[in-house]
Amino acid sequence: MPSILVCCGAVIALLGLPTFAQAQTPPPLQPEILRVSNAADTGEGSLRWAIERSNSAPGHYRIEIDLPGQAPFVIKPASPLPPIKGPVEIEGMAWKRSGDFTAIDGSGYIENKGMQTCPGATPGQYGANVRTLTNPGLTLIDTEGIDISGLEIRYFCIGILIHRSSGNTIHDNHIIGNRGGAGIMLTGDDGNGNSTATTTRYNKIIRNEFIDNGDGLELTRGAAFNLVADNIFRATSNCQEPSQGIEILLGHDNVLARNRFDGYSDGVQVNGGNRNYITANVLTNNALGLSLSGRGNIIDGNAIFGNAVGVAVRPAALMTVARITRNAIYGNGQAIERCWTGGSCDPLLRKGAIVFGVPGPEHERYVGKRGGGVVVDPAKLARICPDGAPDCQPPPNSGIAAPVLERVSKSAANLIVQGRLRGAASSRFTVEIFGNQRPAGAEGEMFLGDGTAISNADGQASFTFTMDTSALTVMPTSFTATATSSDGATSELSQGIELSN
Repeated sequence: MPSILVCCGAVIALLGLPTFAQAQTPPPLQPEILRVSNAADTGEGSLRWAIERSNSAPGHYRIEIDLPGQAPFVIKPASPLPPIKGPVEIEGMAWKRSGDFTAIDGSGYIENKGMQTCPGATPGQYGANVRTLTNPGLTLIDTEGIDISGLEIRYFCIGILIHRSSGNTIHDNHIIGNRGGAGIMLTGDDGNGNSTATTTRYNKIIRNEFIDNGDGLELTRGAAFNLVADNIFRATSNCQEPSQGIEILLGHDNVLARNRFDGYSDGVQVNGGNRNYITANVLTNNALGLSLSGRGNIIDGNAIFGNAVGVAVRPAALMTVARITRNAIYGNGQAIERCWTGGSCDPLLRKGAIVFGVPGPEHERYVGKRGGGVVVDPAKLARICPDGAPDCQPPPNSGIAAPVLERVSKSAANLIVQGRLRGAASSRFTVEIFGNQRPAGAEGEMFLGDGTAISNADGQASFTFTMDTSALTVMPTSFTATATSSDGATSELSQGIELSN
């Protein structure tokens, strides 16, 4: 029997499982409160003291930050705070009482050197959108079960770093003026720039306001199954590097819902991320509302207006496949030039609602900045060329052609929509019909309905749809359509057509 116990103990130690002694001291049902009652950087009652004490017995404490006096409440650490071990709740208590956020301010030890304040992982690189894990304010690494609320995290290189950590919730905070990596960075980075799967999952980023960070938020290098919902992402004229509201780089299966993105090079930029679901967001005043590569991403039910390009679908080495469905896309084509490792400063950029072939920083035709201190080898930049040319990336979404609307007429409370398309032979397509209030409107302001079209052996299909308009408060005066293949690739919008007499 003793030999069996020794064997089992060795297996438990090898797997990193809790020992019998550890299992006898579970966290209490009501954690002990550690009260942060002063803004000092050390000593009992300081934030550093509370984090260190909580880390000594994760799950046994709750940290309440409750500074005396009147707002503003500010804590300026003199050196990096220790990484936080979960589970633990950290809450700024003034927010619950009065709506005042308690600031954790990085300017106490991070010298402001403008755009070169925050170095990247590669020597000589700096600023937004270069790989970095430098100078986070609050750090969650290889942990889980941390809840952070009621704080203003400002003037770090990364406001909150969630690094190979899962099951954490960041809600009801202000994330302001973090200059380098992101306001919040969720990453599975293995330390060498490679992705780690299953390490950064099931985190929730909810009801936060992100203002004037380089990137608002990043989901990178394996970050998967995370929820980002009901946040505001805004870059004002004070932002030195208005890069992305959210960048998804090799992040998969994440959900972005009911967020607002305003003032960026890209509201949302997806780089090689797959199967992300982007729904019910508002994207406005960006160079590119959304910029997409990757496969299986779904852009569903968003309001996309007032950008230079509403949805930019980029070529990629592994062909981009994106479903763009039931969105309200209007008023794009604006003269907005922002190009901080995304967006575009190309005066000849083709603008509009949905645009295929827009170059990103990885392409030789990109006009813009590719990151502070980044040295570009032109020979390694990807080429966007006509079909069949050598050494070129394939067109996104298989180059699917937009349908052609031939006639839209009204009969009682119905619209009769007739048209045709050309695509893959003997295939099923979903055709979505949109209405626009302006007579010459050629975007997709109002989703009206959809129908199915089946191509013949020559790839030709015709369709006639009858649509009930009785619920419409405004009758559109012009109409457009998209076609989506059965593998989820959506076309650009068709040419507009006006209502027939």
